[in-house]
Amino acid sequence: MGHALFSARLLLLLSLLWSGLQPAFAQAPAAAPLPLVAAQHSDHARHAMLLAAARAGARIVTVGDHGVVLLSDDNGKTFRQARKVPIDSTLTGVAFVDAQKGWAVGHWGAILHSDDGGETWALQRSDVATDRPLFAVHFFDAQRGVAVGLWSLLLRTEDGGRQWQTVTPPLPQGASKADLNLYGLFADAKGRLYAAAEKGNLLRSDDFGRNWVYLPTGYKGSLWTGLAGADGSLFAAGLRGSLFRSVDDGRSWTALTTGSTSSISAMAQVGSDLVAVGADGLLLRSSDGGKTFKAAARADRLSLTAVIGAVDGSTVLFSRQGVVDAKP
Repeated sequence: MGHALFSARLLLLLSLLWSGLQPAFAQAPAAAPLPLVAAQHSDHARHAMLLAAARAGARIVTVGDHGVVLLSDDNGKTFRQARKVPIDSTLTGVAFVDAQKGWAVGHWGAILHSDDGGETWALQRSDVATDRPLFAVHFFDAQRGVAVGLWSLLLRTEDGGRQWQTVTPPLPQGASKADLNLYGLFADAKGRLYAAAEKGNLLRSDDFGRNWVYLPTGYKGSLWTGLAGADGSLFAAGLRGSLFRSVDDGRSWTALTTGSTSSISAMAQVGSDLVAVGADGLLLRSSDGGKTFKAAARADRLSLTAVIGAVDGSTVLFSRQGVVDAKP
């Protein structure tokens, strides 16, 4: 499969095309560095593959293929393209700390920053010599943030992204090197940060990304996303519809029944509900704090890639074909 597996968060971590297969990764960088050029405006940007979403105050910001950044100021009813994005490579993660300040990450190790709610972006970091993509970003405040990606790539900043330091995570038990891929980031109410990884592992940092410990779920497959519930419960999800819950800070995990083998790509709090989405139009919703989830599948079977709750309480979905209409 080779280098093709790099694209679009490893093509949505691959399960959205080949549900049930473990990700494989190219073992060598591209033959030659590629120049970074600005993203182009397109009448079809709304239909680009979109891989992550965040709220900038009431605004919804979503990012994806070819440097596309879309903005919505009406709870996801309409979207428009950001005015300026300095790269046209795939963006895989996005986070905002308030209505103005946000960061996006993606291929070529790129980290972008916006201080105007996503209207314009500036490049803070890139590595065009080795396409070692970043998959997720989280900021605790306007200064302290973490980004993670391929082969345990783990970066942290304490100055709003002007400088990024590489952090070497500890070795997994029984491993000779920390080569797990880090796919997703989420934080709990206590400020602890979690990274979804491979082989059923989460990593947790209690000190803003300086140091990390492993939280094994007992699962053997890849975990691609997670969420901290309002009551302190932790959730981790990924390959083949796997979904786990912990009520003791990750010391032990319980497998939840999803009724599906479609891989889960993203989770979000939407009002009082917990929502997860994934391949084959999978939509999971819990109204009891995550004790149980009810599964449904969209009739169009779209591969869902991201989900976010709008300020009006509505659920906004994104997919490999772009923004998703509210009705299936």
